Amino acid sequence: MSMKKVCLGKIVGVHGIKGEFKVKSYTAVDRDIASYGELEDKTGELKFSLKVTGHSKDLLRIKIKGIDDRTKAETLIGTELYAPRGVLPELKTDEVYYEADLVGLKVFDEQKNEVAKVIGFYNFGAGDILEIKLKTGRAEMLPFNKAYVPEINLEDGYIIVASTAMVFFEDDEDLKDAEC
Repeated sequence: MSMKKVCLGKIVGVHGIKGEFKVKSYTAVDRDIASYGELEDKTGELKFSLKVTGHSKDLLRIKIKGIDDRTKAETLIGTELYAPRGVLPELKTDEVYYEADLVGLKVFDEQKNEVAKVIGFYNFGAGDILEIKLKTGRAEMLPFNKAYVPEINLEDGYIIVASTAMVFFEDDEDLKDAEC
């Protein structure tokens, strides 16, 4: 069984000619991204030792050991930076969890029928979004808030999705003939 990994940030650009990177940090304190030890890409094949060198607007400037020129740095734009879940601090309350802890959970409706599985967690700027894969195989996204997800049970491995959200996931055969 592979250890669960958590995405701590993403390389979004380069800075200067000496191989510095612009990184969007997902950690609570952006500079902390470099304090979790060696990070890796999604596949685990590439390893990165980070050193924070400053800020460039709302992004961190990072130096990665072994990368000393812009051309090599540019090949890594878009790379997500992961740490093993075990290096992150333990959370203190049941109300708080890491987003990565939600991925893979079963999704039940309010009658406790299994309807889906959590496959992603995103924030595109307007709030948190949960992506689920329905039993039909179709993927859906819904706002991640108490109105749509009233219960999260990490211990037993599931979330409850409110019936108001389930209306959106019903078979959409009727919509095929509708004109917008």
